Amino acid sequence: MMRQYELVERVRRYNAHTDEALLNRAYVYAMRAHGTQIRASGDPYMSHPLEVAAILTDLRLDDATIVSAVLHDTIEDTEATREEIDTLFSPEIGALVDGLTKIKRLDLVSKKAAQAENLRKLLLAIADDVRVLLVKLADRLHNMRTLHHVPVDKRARIAEETLDIYAPLAGRMGMQEMREELENLAFRHFMPEACATVEERLEALSRESGPLIERIERELDAKLAASGIKAEVSGRLKRPYSVWKKMERKSVSFEQLSDIFGFRVIVDAAEDCYRVLGVIHTTWPSVPGRFKDYISTPKQNDYRSIHTTIVGPGSRRVELQIRTRDMDEVAELGIAAHALYKDGRAGDKDVLARESRAYSWLRRTIETLAEGDNPEEFLEHTKLELFHDQVFCFTPKGRLIALPRGATPIDFAYAVHTDVGNTAVGCKVNGRIVPLLSELHNGDEVEIVRAQGQVPPAAWESIAVTGKARSAIRRATRTAVRKQYAGLGRRIVERAFERAGKAYADDKLKAALPRLARTSLDDVLAAVGRGEIFSGDVVKAVYPDYKIDRAAGPAPDKGGRGWFGIRQAEGLVFKVPGAEQEDETRSIPIRGLDGDLPVKFAPNGGAVPGDRIVGILTKGEGITIYPIQSPALTAFDDQPERWLDVRWDIEDTERHRFPAQIAVTAINEPGTLAQIAAVVGENDGNIDSISITGRSQDFREMVIDLEVWDLKHLNAIIGQLKTKPVVSRVERVNG
Repeated sequence: MMRQYELVERVRRYNAHTDEALLNRAYVYAMRAHGTQIRASGDPYMSHPLEVAAILTDLRLDDATIVSAVLHDTIEDTEATREEIDTLFSPEIGALVDGLTKIKRLDLVSKKAAQAENLRKLLLAIADDVRVLLVKLADRLHNMRTLHHVPVDKRARIAEETLDIYAPLAGRMGMQEMREELENLAFRHFMPEACATVEERLEALSRESGPLIERIERELDAKLAASGIKAEVSGRLKRPYSVWKKMERKSVSFEQLSDIFGFRVIVDAAEDCYRVLGVIHTTWPSVPGRFKDYISTPKQNDYRSIHTTIVGPGSRRVELQIRTRDMDEVAELGIAAHALYKDGRAGDKDVLARESRAYSWLRRTIETLAEGDNPEEFLEHTKLELFHDQVFCFTPKGRLIALPRGATPIDFAYAVHTDVGNTAVGCKVNGRIVPLLSELHNGDEVEIVRAQGQVPPAAWESIAVTGKARSAIRRATRTAVRKQYAGLGRRIVERAFERAGKAYADDKLKAALPRLARTSLDDVLAAVGRGEIFSGDVVKAVYPDYKIDRAAGPAPDKGGRGWFGIRQAEGLVFKVPGAEQEDETRSIPIRGLDGDLPVKFAPNGGAVPGDRIVGILTKGEGITIYPIQSPALTAFDDQPERWLDVRWDIEDTERHRFPAQIAVTAINEPGTLAQIAAVVGENDGNIDSISITGRSQDFREMVIDLEVWDLKHLNAIIGQLKTKPVVSRVERVNG
């Protein structure tokens, strides 16, 4: 733990006129106030405020800020009072400590209840005196450095809060160095596996590219020296969080990143920055679209620099930042780099407003709040701009929802509640109906239109930005598909038991699960519905003495046949009236022979070779062929005498197309139908007809009648359609 004289010495290094008595008095007061309190690490609690003060001495801040850091937890965690601090130190320091206490009591939030009000209070406190933010950021930085001592169940929440609130605030105030450290510490605890992977890859790249970095530095130095420019050149690899964020934003792998190397060129004057740029661009080719001049047009947080990317030595793409020493100090320290807190003028906020665009902007937003009728207007139009990487939207009741840039109403719905997302069918943004694919902006009021029984389309997963929305969509679609197959499997199983003359009960099937290598009843039923388990095997698992009469396979056809034939199977034989039967497994005649019954397919969906099929006899109409999974078969459950178990008997030399029907849910945008038709054509399918209906503003439902060779052919077309980004869902229609 830092000793009293060490704290004084740290301040004296940059402020020879420091008030040593004030620092000593604060040290002793805090030490007595915290007494025997212990941190989670086991260290004396006093070590924490001293480390916070040490971080602020690195920023070379004034005495009042350093003393406030030493005292920042006293009102909150000890018997100390605001009045006592005002008396012993000063009202100025008392106000700073009190402001920090109020922020701590807010717990800054996580994005849970009352976040809008919490964020409003925080910014009001910061705008009153920006030193509150500097101490708070230093406090959070030390807490993140020691986060490994905190219970595991709290680390992710604290790390997420740091990424959501504190790191963006540091960036908004121009404190890039602190922002990067906060981001990387949070990354390590919030996404440990991703962080470890990126760090490992960067370490390996550093070992491989160390000589290359040194070579680029030497060549840059030599070129600039030859042109008479005095400059300092330094290179480094990007930070892990920055690398991961870029991989996620651009959806690229680590190997595809082309500018992991970053170099900084520091010169004495602004005009030298442009001279350096001229030398670099006339020596190495620049990458188009990768040049930005923040010197002529500074960022709102006072950042000034020239950015360019070149194909440098070794044909490696490298990013260059060119700036002066003063610009570099502001870029790293932000608002803390200004002279206000370095020479004792802490009370002159007008000086800071002139020197710091970031703080000036913050002051203006507070004035907007003071002039407005309600804080919501302020939240919607100004304050939310603090967070470059986030957008903040509102529910109709005023609840604030924080989302990443590029988020859509789909992400918003799932952020409100999973059930809201799962039942979303439309939305209104600021009172206007807009597509669910629309990008949200700061201050938008979003109302989600819901419909019970709705299942989110699988295509939403590729549209959603947030991990919560994506995982919820995957879970909902899996559940819906599983439920559909389980319902179908139950009907097939119950029918199989009925035909076998055996009693069916869920309890009996549960007892037989080990014999079916499944862990739950739904697993078995869904597997039957998908065709992975034969229904007769389920009967045998429950009744081991049951004998399954399996057909050996199609026998040669001895009778005449029209354009396709169907063979009886599984021990059930239908004798055609008036037709001579040579044996019990002969083909059912189709047409062209005396005594044949007409055969047709189910009106919706048809059937194709490869389907397990059944025939339904209708007097005066003949036989209708259904796939075994057709829901229409439930209408004949109470008429077993009409059921015929049949199978395909198609010779390989015969090529005939068969009718099938698919339902496609596709994104409503130009070119969608052309892409779908192209897939069918490229896979040798034939479209008979298409009907299109609008389920919502974002999607269209298409029912397509196809002609295909067999089930494999049909599945190939469906599989290809699923790969198209414009397609949300494809499934076969079984009438």
